[in-house]
Amino acid sequence: MAVVNEIIRVENDGALSFGNYELPEKTKVIDFEVDGRLYKAKTFCEVTKLKRDGALVYESIPGTAVHNFKITDKEISFLVEGSGSSQVTLELESNTEYKLVISDVIVGNIKSTLSGKVNFSVDCTKEAQTIVLKKI
Repeated sequence: MAVVNEIIRVENDGALSFGNYELPEKTKVIDFEVDGRLYKAKTFCEVTKLKRDGALVYESIPGTAVHNFKITDKEISFLVEGSGSSQVTLELESNTEYKLVISDVIVGNIKSTLSGKVNFSVDCTKEAQTIVLKKI
């Protein structure tokens, strides 16, 4: 895969791709409209962040590139690549348990906080890792 040079884009199936961990300076796209919702993407080597209507959706430290990001009622799935171990934060439903699967390996169950945040680490390389969180 490759970084997202446009910073954020909508794929043919409606999924979002965003982020460019190769940028040396912070770059952002604001008011990117998808289905009546406004997204803001900010990315560079130190952080990648996606917000929807002002609320956090995704953050990684250091920065990553995310491909085919999809959220349904039952699961969140995406591909992620980067240049080392990244701490990923997602804001999902509050106080909910999810099964975390990274590249077909069941990592275990994680529970979101009262504010809905889920945190996990992933070893990123230029070869994308598949991330799936399934609601239990």
